[in-house]
Amino acid sequence: MCNETSSRGERLQPRQPISGRCNGLTALSLHDENVRFAATPGVSEHNRSANFVPGYLNSHSGEWVLSRFRDGTPAPVHVLDGLPPTWVARRDAAGNVVQTRPGIISGFIRNGLFYTREEAMLALC
Repeated sequence: MCNETSSRGERLQPRQPISGRCNGLTALSLHDENVRFAATPGVSEHNRSANFVPGYLNSHSGEWVLSRFRDGTPAPVHVLDGLPPTWVARRDAAGNVVQTRPGIISGFIRNGLFYTREEAMLALC
């Protein structure tokens, strides 16, 4: 299990890690997160109107980035192909991101702050 803090420095409660926090994100783990948070503000569809934008946090460096397509344009949902190359652990033969490095967390950016899916959900509930 990973020890993590929120973007505001609060210690998160220990629990089962979400998808790639310890092992790296994959398309399947992003799908699992969407299923887990379906019908809540923890998915783009339900928080976009509150100005949440899909993004990722590198929990090792504290740097966050917006979710982007491979060509660099902002993506309306979480996609892996636009991540910084140093955040990528594996690519397939076509160059698509298959897995991120450990410590990359999917979430949302709003007003210059990163929110985990849980934090976005709590902010809007």
